[in-house]
Amino acid sequence: MSGTDQHIASAYDRDLEDIISKIMKMGGLVEAAILDSAKALETRNLELAEQVRAGDKQIDAYEEEINEMAARTIALRAPVSRDLRMVLSVLKISANLERVGDYAKNMAKRTPIVAGFSRINGTDAALRRMCKEVQLMLSDALDGYIRGDAELAEQVRERDLEVDQMYNALFREFLTFMMEDPSNITSCMHLHFIAKNVERMGDHVTNIAEQTIYLVTGEMPEEDRQKATAITTDVS
Repeated sequence: MSGTDQHIASAYDRDLEDIISKIMKMGGLVEAAILDSAKALETRNLELAEQVRAGDKQIDAYEEEINEMAARTIALRAPVSRDLRMVLSVLKISANLERVGDYAKNMAKRTPIVAGFSRINGTDAALRRMCKEVQLMLSDALDGYIRGDAELAEQVRERDLEVDQMYNALFREFLTFMMEDPSNITSCMHLHFIAKNVERMGDHVTNIAEQTIYLVTGEMPEEDRQKATAITTDVS
């Protein structure tokens, strides 16, 4: 490799390191948003809910910055093969992180509304557990991406089934509460919307895991990941 080629390669490596660093920072903010939105809901902490809503602006700003950095890298470095897959996967991951952040923000938006109703027995804790599982999936998905660990990424894909099952169980509980006491209908409808948002978070985290598989193998997973039987229409 000539001196010029080495310089180009090292410049590309620095660009990529900067982009990956931004992705990890963005991911950290999204993980915090997931947990904080769940905590705000469970504790009826309206101040924390507002912090989640305000913090989404920083998540959006990271996505814009990452997109600009990736576009500049493609234009200046003309990456090919695995290097190009790396840059393209970054764009996909940042987009999915932004969507997860939006769903966390949506949860926070509904917290003041839900706080005005009586608690529905057990649902706050169930939503917290569901959010925790999604956050752990996201942590593993990002870790798998950094390590180039396709096996870990596949495990994340499989764990999305558990999130779907948790959502379906919650939906059935909401139906029961609404049938037993019509005064629960409005509250349960808001809580259902929140649960559906968390389920969608899991889908986007799974998309992130699939980018690791794409990066490592050069192909997206051929088989559709296993999904629990859907029992409602999407409200996102």
